Amino acid sequence: MTQFIIEEQRHIQGATGEFTSLLNDIVTACKVISNLVNHGELVGVLGSAESENVQGETQKKLDIISNDVFIKSNEWSGHVAAMASEEMDDIYPIPERYPRGKYLLTFDPLDGSSNIDVNVSVGTIFSILRCPDGIENPTKEDFLQPGTKQICAGYALYGPSSIMVLTTGNGVNGFTLDQNIGEFVLTHPKMNIPEDTVEFAINASNMRFWDAPIKRYVDECLAGKTGVRGQDFNMRWIASMVAEVHRILTRGGVFMYPLDEKNREQGGRLRLMYEANPMSMIIEQAGGVSSTGFERIMDVEPNNLHQRIPVILGSKNEVERIVQYHQQA
Repeated sequence: MTQFIIEEQRHIQGATGEFTSLLNDIVTACKVISNLVNHGELVGVLGSAESENVQGETQKKLDIISNDVFIKSNEWSGHVAAMASEEMDDIYPIPERYPRGKYLLTFDPLDGSSNIDVNVSVGTIFSILRCPDGIENPTKEDFLQPGTKQICAGYALYGPSSIMVLTTGNGVNGFTLDQNIGEFVLTHPKMNIPEDTVEFAINASNMRFWDAPIKRYVDECLAGKTGVRGQDFNMRWIASMVAEVHRILTRGGVFMYPLDEKNREQGGRLRLMYEANPMSMIIEQAGGVSSTGFERIMDVEPNNLHQRIPVILGSKNEVERIVQYHQQA
């Protein structure tokens, strides 16, 4: 993976190597988290931490541990000016004893952590932004950049094998962790999402809260060959966004966590900065579409670090159909 990143950076005029070094630090953090996930109860990292994050969600022990791993792996190198995490109320400024760099790092250290105790795939999501010019001590406002400003987005999936998927704005590539040599090796070059699909993922337990456009779409899918779509669809739901997106990148599909009566007051369910923006960059770079149902996610101007947003992403033709239903409503 290091070789791949260096070769990619050679095409960038004026590249200094800082970005490559930052990505290597992120890779190191993901290797550590992968090892912890793989050992689970053997090293005592499962179970509840009996605390809540800023969103009021119960934290798992591994949420806190993974957050600390990401911070410790990236605070010392001089490549990052500040960090922001789903698990922290405020940004994390780089301590005075370390130099500060020109990048801002946002991350969800352990997406899908509610699944960790039942041995279902979880992951890490991250995004890299540029620190505004002339800013030595970034504030939370400096992080509030739309998704179009991201220079890199990626995730690590900790499943039967550990896989890292990455985009720097020039397509999407996947790397599998070779445990024998401790390195991520390119195994999924130029990942591309099929424009059409017969799979959709949504939490059907929220059906009674859905707005009419989502009900219409799901009803048409469930009607199968006897309905207006004239074909059968399969429904999936893992409750781990990393796993859902990885399936879509691998074979197509659509993932929905829409705006509904249950989450309308919050503005949606998923976090714009830590989940929706980085995943949207990956999806778009692989030929898919990512929308709130009303607008492109990466065009949304953030108003706070923990802003929530509805998410509909995946295969182009299906997402565009759902967007059309919202426009007609």
